[in-house]
Amino acid sequence: MKEEQPSPDQDKVKKEPQEPIPDTIKQAEELEKAQAALAESNDKYIRLYAEFENFRRRAAKEKLALIETGSEDILKQLLPIIDDFERALAALQQDNTPAEAMQEGIKLVYDKLMHLLQRAGVQPMKLTKGIDFDAELHEVVSQAPVEGKALQGKVVDILEKGYCLKDKVLRFAKVVTGS
Repeated sequence: MKEEQPSPDQDKVKKEPQEPIPDTIKQAEELEKAQAALAESNDKYIRLYAEFENFRRRAAKEKLALIETGSEDILKQLLPIIDDFERALAALQQDNTPAEAMQEGIKLVYDKLMHLLQRAGVQPMKLTKGIDFDAELHEVVSQAPVEGKALQGKVVDILEKGYCLKDKVLRFAKVVTGS
C-alpha cells in the first residue's frame, strides 16, 4: 500500500504556526479595558452609595437632635417669666399686698410673655364680631340664633383668640357663629 503523502498545500497549512488574528487581539485588549473600566465604575458606585448612606444617617441624627432641642432657646426665654409668675403668686399669698399692685405685676408678666411670643413670630389673629366665618382661621364651637339675615354665617362671639406663627395658623380661633 501506498502511503498517502500530504499535498504540498496541506503541508503548508499544518506547518505554519498559527498567528492570532489581529482583530482578535484588539478585541481581547478592548474587552480587558472594558472589564477594568466596569470594575472601576462598580467600585466608585459602591463607595458613592456607602458615602450617601452615611450622609443620610448623619442627617437623620442631626434632624432628630434638632427636633429634640429645637425649642430649647424659647424655653430658656420662658424661665424668667415663670419666675415672675412665682413671685406674683407669692405676693398674692401675702395679706398686705394691694390689689392694684398685683394687677400691675400680672399685667407686666403678661406683656413680657406676649413680647417673647412676638419675637418668636407668634401673632394674635385680628378678630372682630360680625366678620365672615373663615374655615381657614376659625373653629366653630357652637351656633347661636340671631335676628336678621345680616349676622347669619358671621362671627357673633369669640371664645378664644387664634394665633399665627408667621403665615401658619398655630391655633384656630374658637368662635360662635350666627344661625
